Amino acid sequence: MNYLDWTVITLYAAGLIGLSYYLSKGQSTTEDYYLGSKNFKWWQVGLSTMATQLGAVSFISAPAFVGLRQGGGLQWLTYEFAVPLAMIFLIIFIFPPLYRSGVISIYSFLGKRFGTSTTKILSGVFQFSRAFAAGITVYAVAIVLEAVFGIPLWINILLTGLVALIYDYMGGMKAIVISDVIQMGILFIGFIICSYVAFDLIGGWNMFMENLDRDRLEAVNFSNLGLGDGEEFGFWPMVLGGFFLYTAYYGCDQSQAQRILSNKDMNNVRKALLFNGFCRFPTVLLYCVMGLLIGTFALMTPDFIDAIPAGQSDYMVPLFIVEYLPHGLIGLLVAAILAAAMSSLDSALNSLSAATVQDFILPSRDGEVSSDDQFKLSKKYTVVWGVICVILAFSAGGIAPTVIEAINKIGSLFYGPIIATFMLAVLTTSVTTRGVNLGIFSGVLFNFFLWMFAEELIFWFWWNATGFIVTTTVAILHSNYVKKVKGERNDLVLAPLDFRIKESSLLAAYFIGIVLFSVSLAFWL
Repeated sequence: MNYLDWTVITLYAAGLIGLSYYLSKGQSTTEDYYLGSKNFKWWQVGLSTMATQLGAVSFISAPAFVGLRQGGGLQWLTYEFAVPLAMIFLIIFIFPPLYRSGVISIYSFLGKRFGTSTTKILSGVFQFSRAFAAGITVYAVAIVLEAVFGIPLWINILLTGLVALIYDYMGGMKAIVISDVIQMGILFIGFIICSYVAFDLIGGWNMFMENLDRDRLEAVNFSNLGLGDGEEFGFWPMVLGGFFLYTAYYGCDQSQAQRILSNKDMNNVRKALLFNGFCRFPTVLLYCVMGLLIGTFALMTPDFIDAIPAGQSDYMVPLFIVEYLPHGLIGLLVAAILAAAMSSLDSALNSLSAATVQDFILPSRDGEVSSDDQFKLSKKYTVVWGVICVILAFSAGGIAPTVIEAINKIGSLFYGPIIATFMLAVLTTSVTTRGVNLGIFSGVLFNFFLWMFAEELIFWFWWNATGFIVTTTVAILHSNYVKKVKGERNDLVLAPLDFRIKESSLLAAYFIGIVLFSVSLAFWL
């Protein structure tokens, strides 16, 4: 790092903070702060939602998994198989009633069907899991900063969390979405630069193919069911477990659903979901190509591979940037990774604040709370969650071999019960409040049991499915065979379904296409 890199980083950070300050002008209500007054276009929301999950953490961890992690490789592509299928379900079942309800917190939507107890349970589950994931995001950025600057990890965590907190406190949803769009464009440039430099250092296509680990080209394993010792990333667990994961993540996780609800109308909501359904796979494919190139170069270069700490494959990309890119570009990519992580973190803090204020604080207040007081509460709890996420970041290491796996692993404990609750709310009228609450606890506890006692036997991606099955089964059985409580709420009217044949057919065909493409990679490379 030299003065040119520092200049680029400083200008980039100042520009983002200045943008956040500019976009914060005129904000005076919780709808401004949490939903950006619903003035966004579909492509802005689409890029923002995609950037949050495919931002800094993916830029670091996905190539590390593909190129260097033991047992990794192009099977990372199977993470994306279920995305088009999940978008079909969200377009038909989840977002039409959610958007019509006009809610800020999606968990308050459940109160119309099951009452405030279910709202608080699901909101609490979200806040716990998302805060941990946000802490891991801070940890991921700290890895980059430690590799680049040599500053101790704990200092990086504190500094990163503070910068993110200030940025989010000022910006609100408008700054989050616009900065995500900018960040995604710069990260795309980063893919191209890193891939080109690695390819050039390898010595071209022939040298790449001679030194490539062919085992890393196998993307799809149909025989691996994820039910044996060491079995992971098989086709069926990634598709079936992934369906529940992505349905819950995009539709029932406040950090993503809040963004999608910021669209100006339902037509734009559908377009934003279609955008994610079609564009995630090509983006992840770029990560994978970059991972293969840098990983192959690392295996060819003893000095480089020795510089990567044992068992810390997440260091591969940041160390490559520092060691092999020219000054100026180093600063730009480090700034882009930092900004990407800040964008991911500020969206988490914004949604955590929304869930806390809308689901816990306002309902507990006697009488009506003024618009000004609600706005102040929104910013206050952004600060509270910023502090909590920094504390949680210190326990992020050691959960999984790579940071991105750790985030998905934590989410998989809860996503099955969460999507089960929303499905029961919009598709049934017979399930009771006590039934669904008992189902939520049963699903989460069952998944915790699997983590503690059967992690080696059941791949964690299956937890998304097991949590869904247990929650749904317990809720239905309890509701039908245990005496109902008099006066249980059921204010939510089931709306007729709009199956959107065209969009559903396109997404289904795309799912088949990406599976066939992934299967064929090992044959033509």
